Amino acid sequence: MYGLIGKLNIAPGRRGDVVQALVEGTKGMPGCLSYVIAEDAMDANAIWVTEVWDRKESHQASLTLPAVQEAIAHVRPHITGFGERFETVPVGGPGLPTAG
Repeated sequence: MYGLIGKLNIAPGRRGDVVQALVEGTKGMPGCLSYVIAEDAMDANAIWVTEVWDRKESHQASLTLPAVQEAIAHVRPHITGFGERFETVPVGGPGLPTAG
């Protein structure tokens, strides 16, 4: 499996718009086991995205999907920067296959 955790910094007052666009634009992505969009509890202008994929190639392929491209185009003007970004190797959890 392949995991990705990333922070997006959002223009003031636009976080709700970005969250909604990402929620709508990331449905039904082949190979996506989990895609969680979370508001940062300490920063009103930041969100975190936590992704789990069956493999890294599925993540790369998702970036070419029309709905994902549309979501990216919609949110890009409201992203003021990127914070921390971590690649991970998920090994299991509720709803995920078990490693091994």
